[in-house]
Amino acid sequence: MILSGKNLSDRIKAGLAEKVRGYADAYGRRPCLAVILVGEDPGSLIYVRNKERACTEVGIRNITLRFPEDVEQSVLSEEISRLNSDGEVDGILVQLPLPAHIDKNVIISAIRKDKDVDGFHPLNVAALWQKAPCMLPCTPKGIMRLLEEAGVDPKGKRAVVIGRSNIVGLPVSKLLLDANATVTICHTRTADLPSITRQADIIICAAGRAGLLTGDMVPEGAVVIDVGMNRNAEGKLCGDVDFESVSRKAAYVTPVPGGVGPMTIACLMENTVEAFLRHVG
Repeated sequence: MILSGKNLSDRIKAGLAEKVRGYADAYGRRPCLAVILVGEDPGSLIYVRNKERACTEVGIRNITLRFPEDVEQSVLSEEISRLNSDGEVDGILVQLPLPAHIDKNVIISAIRKDKDVDGFHPLNVAALWQKAPCMLPCTPKGIMRLLEEAGVDPKGKRAVVIGRSNIVGLPVSKLLLDANATVTICHTRTADLPSITRQADIIICAAGRAGLLTGDMVPEGAVVIDVGMNRNAEGKLCGDVDFESVSRKAAYVTPVPGGVGPMTIACLMENTVEAFLRHVG
């Protein structure tokens, strides 16, 4: 079965919109998300536009601050400091990637922990690994919601995560561990990757390589979540999973587009509302 992130995302946003509708009367304002965009990266422009559209759907006030590619790091730091102090701003998001002359770690660390709706701040990352309350990163959070939607309880399951990034691979591995799965972390340099994936009940593919996971690497009845966003030789958007061959073996598989991507944005909206409620509370 195709596990549609778009359908679940639409339901999450509709539920949030119902709640947000009464916030202006109850709290005197609506949630607010500030997005910082540097340069004209085509992918970033699409992501930011989708976030703006989602904010409109949910009823979140959106501020997009655009800077040229050659902006100085100090200018971004000053802007983040201003947003940190703004009592009307609940969430701050810096769209990645940033230009090479800007240290993304410095910029992300400058965001106040309670306004870090991406869940990338070092204190949020530390809290995740210490099982303390934190802002969960949006894509891993969305992946866990997709598994829940499919009725898949990770407890006792063998989960293979392909990818070790700080944004997806490592945090989703921790969330699966917390859900009592037995987790194996692999990557593009793992020796004999198929022998590992063939033992999996759940496969999360987030390596950034088109067509990496093929049908012969997947056991019958596995649940496959494709996090990849690539372009094939024809320039068509595709994931890390060879959808045609894997879909014949897997019990559930997410499409690209329409799988994990919409869930990332829905969880961003959810994180922004959660940050708002903590601030007004």
